[in-house]
Amino acid sequence: MDHLDKLEAQSVYILREAYRSFPNLAMLWSIGKDSTVLLWLSRKAFFGHVPYPLVHIDTAFKIPQMIEYRDTIATQWDLNLVVGQNKQALNRGETFVDGLDRLSCCKKLKSEALKHTLDGSWSRSKYNPYKKIWEEEVNGAPYTGVIVGVRADEEGSRSKERVFSARDEKSEWDTSTQPPELWNQYKTDFAPDTHVRIHPLLEWTELNIWEYIHREKIPIISLYFNQGDGKRYRSLGCYPCTTPVDSQATTTQEIIDELVSGKFKDIAERSGRAQDKDGGGTLEILRKEGYM
Repeated sequence: MDHLDKLEAQSVYILREAYRSFPNLAMLWSIGKDSTVLLWLSRKAFFGHVPYPLVHIDTAFKIPQMIEYRDTIATQWDLNLVVGQNKQALNRGETFVDGLDRLSCCKKLKSEALKHTLDGSWSRSKYNPYKKIWEEEVNGAPYTGVIVGVRADEEGSRSKERVFSARDEKSEWDTSTQPPELWNQYKTDFAPDTHVRIHPLLEWTELNIWEYIHREKIPIISLYFNQGDGKRYRSLGCYPCTTPVDSQATTTQEIIDELVSGKFKDIAERSGRAQDKDGGGTLEILRKEGYM
């Protein structure tokens, strides 16, 4: 087994453990490279079928190609897609483009939307892959286990995570109460109604992700590649707050070559995400309050 085989086997094991341990399980799908790799691994773990719904939080400011890609893949792979949104904040104009600061905007459109979509207190739009239609779900059952494509190397606060990470009744995260995970022994037995985040990609790196995409020929969104203007995205988010990086890479192999060469050695993967720069520790604040 090479290093990718070992990472794949570990992630598949974690996905199956999660499915065995949490009866009401969901997976967050941001449309980005990490969660799309996680989706691919889910299909491998369950023989071409994804047995849990995919939850996407739509801020209404995603790059348009992201939504097009999401709906195309959901249809092609017969995915049970659930979309959550903070419609109240959008209707009241409580967003960054309407003058709100970025942190408050992220709290409303991401943290609050995610929390209430997961706990079922807000209506959720569900794509029925069999009827090929969208349906509205009101007062749905809460998801007590949520699979997330978090990697420890991507950003400082994520390195504090565990593979199985408990949140409190408000979906808030206390880094000081994380259980030890030694020798790949994971705690999956939690008190009833505990909300647990599961991170099968925690030990993967950005390079591993692209090596795996290349090997498996995973259909990834085109925003990650240079479209002729000498730029591409390393991390995807809302278009008012996300900028691309300088890059000539038009293929997965060229992206791998860039990473191996050290082109981005001193440039953070999320350097194009403006909210990470506003008031140090912004992302950790959001994560402690329930964001991914």
